[in-house]
Amino acid sequence: MARRFTLDFLKTEAASGMVLGLAAVAALIVANSPWGPDYFAWLKSYHVLQIGPIRLEETISDWIKEGLMAVFFLVVGLEIKYEILRGELSDPKKLAMPVIAALGGMIGPAAVYLAMTVLIGAPHQGWPIPLATDIAFALAVFAFVGKGLPSSLRIFLLTLAIVDDLGAIALIAVLFSEGVDWVPLLAAGAMLAIGGVTAHRRRIPAPFWVIGFAAVWYLTVQAGLSTSLTAVAFAAIVPVRPRREDHQSPLKEAMHDLHPWNAFLVLPLFAFAKAGVSFAGLSMEQAFAPLVIAIALGLFLGKQIGVFGAAWLASALRIGARPSGATWLQVYGVTLLCGVGFTMSLFIGVLAFPGAVDSPEQIEVKLGVIGGSILSALAAAGVLAAASRRRAPRDPVADDPDIKPIGG
Repeated sequence: MARRFTLDFLKTEAASGMVLGLAAVAALIVANSPWGPDYFAWLKSYHVLQIGPIRLEETISDWIKEGLMAVFFLVVGLEIKYEILRGELSDPKKLAMPVIAALGGMIGPAAVYLAMTVLIGAPHQGWPIPLATDIAFALAVFAFVGKGLPSSLRIFLLTLAIVDDLGAIALIAVLFSEGVDWVPLLAAGAMLAIGGVTAHRRRIPAPFWVIGFAAVWYLTVQAGLSTSLTAVAFAAIVPVRPRREDHQSPLKEAMHDLHPWNAFLVLPLFAFAKAGVSFAGLSMEQAFAPLVIAIALGLFLGKQIGVFGAAWLASALRIGARPSGATWLQVYGVTLLCGVGFTMSLFIGVLAFPGAVDSPEQIEVKLGVIGGSILSALAAAGVLAAASRRRAPRDPVADDPDIKPIGG
């Protein structure tokens, strides 16, 4: 049941990858068309939301970043909780390999980026940008070239990306949530605690979940904290245990209901808002600026070195096992996919270099993320296409009956 649910999730994310790609291409076309000025003016325009005495005024770019992306992080939080309690992450042996690989996938890109700050003078504050993996885009590429590959690789990729997202969310909370107003933050925490206790003891109707999430989101905005953190915290209080009345899990219902909106509206709209880069007046100097090179190399080189190196080390030390039925070449292809950091990297880039969407720093962030992600996707597609024609040899670690293989 858990695997079937996870594979259904994979299909949704893989399908949304095409929509994400189209949204990114559309943003590039519009940004470099006669409608370019209108596109950037729209992103910088202010819009007001007022409900009684509650009033918020933000730019379209900020509404997407702090508003709609909160839904994205809520879904990520729900998926993390489900995997820990019911899915692949519930088995410590299955958890070890992707967790260690994900840690390597954060250390590697950071090391490569920081090396670029010394070698070519890239700005230091951009080091978290190449640490993220875009689940939807990575799975979309995997879907195109994954025919004939073992299904355990999909599970491995998803599990690794979930842990990677959790690390990125933690970094966002630590690095980009400054000047916090503690009064609304404590109020949000109290609401989460009350909601968690109440949900454990009795059924909460769906409208109250929506109202509760909106209230916690508003208090988080007022506190000056990134809404990503409280969105994940809210996901943690959603019950996974089925209700007695209808035997349905509130958490699985929420994931089922939110996935289409998240996959086909929230993320494509974010991609359309953040991927638009105007190449008008773009010089070779800016295209190969230190920030661009550092991000691109962090994603393309840092990710594959960190993820694959950590995975191989975990297998060699016998604290983790290679995905069932997979070759090391196939695992390497999946590690290349981890360098597709599109949506999350762009999101962190906005936080690391706050300013106008068409500022020089934001343009360089987009160029670096797009360049590194495209290189990673193309390399992964080539390796996985070649690897799918090879059969897996026997692996003494994977075949050890005392070590249960990942995804098995």
